[in-house]
Amino acid sequence: MASRAGVHATTVYRRWGSIAELLADVATSRFSGDIVVPDTGTLRGDLERYASDLAKDLCDPDTLALVRATIGTGGEQGAAACRGERQQQLEAILEREQARGRERPTLERTTDAILAPLYYRAVFTNEPLTSGWAYDLVSHLLSDENGADTAPDSASDSLLAD
Repeated sequence: MASRAGVHATTVYRRWGSIAELLADVATSRFSGDIVVPDTGTLRGDLERYASDLAKDLCDPDTLALVRATIGTGGEQGAAACRGERQQQLEAILEREQARGRERPTLERTTDAILAPLYYRAVFTNEPLTSGWAYDLVSHLLSDENGADTAPDSASDSLLAD
């Protein structure tokens, strides 16, 4: 990698210290601003467009290779580089909905319902990332927020606490 850039490997390691740090910086740079935060006028529309755009981005072979390499070599630092900008984008969508005076799910719930399955499917499976599937993630999130019982039962909680 260093030779292709025309520098000695020690120059790269002096700047980044490790491949994990280099990949984290590349991921942070790559994922900053590449997906525009949509403003369709509704939370559903915003989240559907966002999830569909992210699914398309994760289908790009270069993007997927970067995500896998960054997470694989960088552990939590790599994961944070891959999700940081994405969570900020979701937070902007949710804050706009709150500014409209409407109820909204939490950032954590939205991350678990949209980002987690998209990244899991992209990184760990060969299942397709289609717009329809991304829309279904949004539908599940919003139907859960509109009255479905999503609280885990206490027996499950006690198993997780052990």
